[in-house]
Amino acid sequence: MRKCIYGIIFVAKVMMMKRLHFILIIVFCTLGAEAQVLYKVTGNSAKAPSYIFAMNKIVGIEFLDSVPNLYRCFSQCKVVLTEFAMQDYEALAMLRVAALLPDTIRLNRYYTEAEYKQIDEAMQLTVGMGLDQLCRMKPSYLTAMYRDELMHKWLDYDSQRSMEAYFQALAADKGIPVRAIDEIGETMFILFDREPFHWQCKQLLQIIEYPEREVRQERALADMYRMGRLTDMSYQILAPDNQSTQSYSDYQIYAARNKEWVKRLRDYLVAGNAFITLDAIYLGGEKGLLEQLRAAGYKVRPVNKFHYHVP
Repeated sequence: MRKCIYGIIFVAKVMMMKRLHFILIIVFCTLGAEAQVLYKVTGNSAKAPSYIFAMNKIVGIEFLDSVPNLYRCFSQCKVVLTEFAMQDYEALAMLRVAALLPDTIRLNRYYTEAEYKQIDEAMQLTVGMGLDQLCRMKPSYLTAMYRDELMHKWLDYDSQRSMEAYFQALAADKGIPVRAIDEIGETMFILFDREPFHWQCKQLLQIIEYPEREVRQERALADMYRMGRLTDMSYQILAPDNQSTQSYSDYQIYAARNKEWVKRLRDYLVAGNAFITLDAIYLGGEKGLLEQLRAAGYKVRPVNKFHYHVP
């Protein structure tokens, strides 16, 4: 009788272990389907595969070594496509000019004396330059400058270790052409003029008054990125409680641009062997570039299954 009971208990344990194993397989398959930063694009008359790599400027280039097959995919490319070609020095010069305010606009007219002083002191403390040197710059530029310094202080952001321009530089070293998806005028608009001027002024004051909101948001996005949760990154931006300077209106602009990018990428994707590197916030979600490409008839699949990185 006792042996029979032990036998029943043993069988029950085996059944439980098999069931647990099955559940874990489902969980890891789900993670593998969603937790990705590297995608393969085929179909729609493509002559060879192309690849899309999601990047995050806050996360250092050491993360790249944790992504299986990344360099193998890059080695197959004949062209690198990105939002803006950072080694286009003529375009960079145009951006510097575009960041300037028109001569008819004075920044101090859009703030109270106390607000202007608050911004001036914060810029001096964080950036190392006050408004006596920066007052000719557009508020959107000042906001981006201040944000980068916050990320450097609180999230260990280092532009020298950022993956933002890494593959562009690597392509240049190997003689691989780098092409911008956007035209320079569109890049100027996205960087400096996508918001009305009065809203730019408000956002600059907001990031000065509540820097912790920006840091909290960028930390959350970077953590999601490390786990390859691109869709969750889009949800994070769209969340009602998101009070950072990157919010719902920005996402809508990115979503509209994604539709245009699908058209512009077509010739490159048909030719194949393109390596597309873009900010992860453009890629995930229902209106992200990955879903837009699928809607256009392309097969977009993760290169690596069951892969996510924990810092």
